[in-house]
Amino acid sequence: MAFEVHPWKVVEKGFDKSNVRLSESLTSTGNGYMGMRGNFEEDFSGNTHIGTYIGGVWFPDKTRVGWWKNGYPQYFGKSINAVRLMGFHVSIDGESLDLNECQYSDYYRELDMRTGVVLRTFTVNTARGNAQIRVERFVSLAEKELLAVSYAITPDYSAHIIMKPYIDARVHNLDSNYNETFWEMLEEEETEDALGLLTKTKENPFGTPRFTVAAAMGCWADNLGLDEKRMDEGYVEESYSGQIDADETARIEKFALCFTSRDYAESLLLTMALKAAARAREVGYEELLRSHRSAWLARWASCDVEIMGDDHAQQGIRFNLFQLLSTYSGEDARLNIGPKGFTGEKYGGATYWDTEAYCFPVYMAIAGQDVAKQLLIYRYMQLDGAYHNAKMQGLQGALFPMVTFTGVECHNEWEITFEEIHRNGSMAYAIFNYVTYTGDEKYLLMEGLDVLCGIARFYTDRVHFSKRKGLYMIHGVTGPNEYENNVSNNWYTNRIAAWSIEYFCDACGKASVERIADLGIADEEISHMRDVVARMYYPEDKELGVFVQHDTFMDKQLMPAADLPASERPINQHWSWDHILRSCFIKQADVLQGLYFLDHLYDIDTKKKNFDFYEPMTVHESSLSPCVHAVLAAEIGYHDKAMEMYQRTARLDLDNINNDTADGLHITSMAGSWVSIAQGFAGMRTVNGLGLNPYVPSPWEGYAFQFEYRNRLIRVEVQKSKTIVKLLHGEPMELTLCGQKQRLSDSIAHTIAS
Repeated sequence: MAFEVHPWKVVEKGFDKSNVRLSESLTSTGNGYMGMRGNFEEDFSGNTHIGTYIGGVWFPDKTRVGWWKNGYPQYFGKSINAVRLMGFHVSIDGESLDLNECQYSDYYRELDMRTGVVLRTFTVNTARGNAQIRVERFVSLAEKELLAVSYAITPDYSAHIIMKPYIDARVHNLDSNYNETFWEMLEEEETEDALGLLTKTKENPFGTPRFTVAAAMGCWADNLGLDEKRMDEGYVEESYSGQIDADETARIEKFALCFTSRDYAESLLLTMALKAAARAREVGYEELLRSHRSAWLARWASCDVEIMGDDHAQQGIRFNLFQLLSTYSGEDARLNIGPKGFTGEKYGGATYWDTEAYCFPVYMAIAGQDVAKQLLIYRYMQLDGAYHNAKMQGLQGALFPMVTFTGVECHNEWEITFEEIHRNGSMAYAIFNYVTYTGDEKYLLMEGLDVLCGIARFYTDRVHFSKRKGLYMIHGVTGPNEYENNVSNNWYTNRIAAWSIEYFCDACGKASVERIADLGIADEEISHMRDVVARMYYPEDKELGVFVQHDTFMDKQLMPAADLPASERPINQHWSWDHILRSCFIKQADVLQGLYFLDHLYDIDTKKKNFDFYEPMTVHESSLSPCVHAVLAAEIGYHDKAMEMYQRTARLDLDNINNDTADGLHITSMAGSWVSIAQGFAGMRTVNGLGLNPYVPSPWEGYAFQFEYRNRLIRVEVQKSKTIVKLLHGEPMELTLCGQKQRLSDSIAHTIAS
């Protein structure tokens, strides 16, 4: 197996049986409604991870822990493997087609990111001759419930071919805690033009919703005859066969449709699926493909990033944008951006704080403020669950979950569930980010104020007052650096908590008297909150000029990660957890996360001193780490480091840098590649109006990107000699370009001194 660098494609030449799961991850596709790993359509008896996932369809797997603690979630919510839609059983002259067993040559696969189409070709070498296989498929961006597959076989001799397209609901999750299956089979049905089935998530003792899924398929066959239809419990199949002459082609076009009870009444689902499958069959593969391609081209037209002079970087940013656009569309406020999207099962949950910290600014720029607002509404709709989470810890206010589908916490590691409370701050920061980017304060003063109130009350209750120091503190936390647990006064946690409380208090000053009364906020409560802000304790080393990660960090044996033997990296795959916790090594930005979020409050010298101190100890073993470092490095003038970090975030999965891409892609961290370019290399800032301060990193020759900003579409073209900013749509506006205030009405240019 070898993956080639291509600006618009993921290209795999040759087949490596030992890396099938990696290939499956890298050729995953989706449309925001559903998606699937890059599995083979035909049978494969080797090491594979078959996975099809539907947005918002999940199951509460019973929590599995060694020592139960009060406040633990009772279940771990998981995105569950759903009905297999793409499947075919194929045989040639009585021999099953299975690349783990048969002889083959000329294997080639590509994912065309411009059009969202997966193509695979290879030659099967049989006892009597050779057969060319060509398989193409797409998860439709134009019709969200549709998967279409074209499967063609062309022998160079007269061959007997059998093809059996099927749909199979008898699936399981690889990460099931107790090796249980999550689906109950309800019904199978046949019509003249389609076969379908109905399945439902099993009863659970936790009172969470059950989901019903209907799937149906219709097929067209060329040069093959339909022999029979088969319906078993949870399984439907059509069997086609024929004697195919040399250089003739046997082809089946399969149209699989999937509908869920999230959108329609259970009683209607199977009928809808069967009718939709029959209708797709009549429309035909080529017409459906044209509509799908047009939808992808339209999507790229507003969000593509062009990089001149570096195909590796170009492929990286487009791959990441493709997967982000495949995962979330913003059309459904009940959905969010899972850490694996539709590419795997690891981590569970529909969303983490990754969404607000990393994905939110990207979607706001490439998809618009309405899509960004949907992400805010998602958290608002789950506010009751956040209040429940705080109550389970005996605290006031709202604690947004680390992992969730409903707002109720469903992560079962104590150092996460109980201690990683900094996540609340990212919810507050997303509201701030939205308001400063869009200029729209309506959300802030309505739903946003409810969210901020819950956050502020939680943090205010979670602090304690140290009489010895006369300051407020927060003990027993885990910061963004998950390689340290149960620490006291994590600088970032304390800082983002105080900032969130202050942001709420300031917002109250803009709200109406009636709105404040609705929240039950009295002057005394605001006064106490402001006292917490004013007297929050922050560990600091004034001699070094750095903020200290937590109270005892400076007592560790401090050393750079560069001194670690390569054979021990990544440390999370070689060291005991005890060894990791005692070390100084940092998984991802912690103090630097605060300087990234609150960039507008700190000067360059402060950022530089903290970067110089912490980055050398950072092992970047979280996929979320590189982009924060890229942005800060670019700002303080460390251009080589910024490029190093960009390459890591842009090609994390393509190059399998953390050696875990086989489990699924790092969807939420993919946003970091866009952030690194826009906020890093282009110096884009939006807290005090739009500002740009771009440069061209080596070895690039230039780059260009466009973004939506306050009902405008703006394009930025950065060359080594000059920067051009174009207003493609919308009213003229003021902006700051390389430190100079300018008015953008059509196009402006800034010459870069050589």
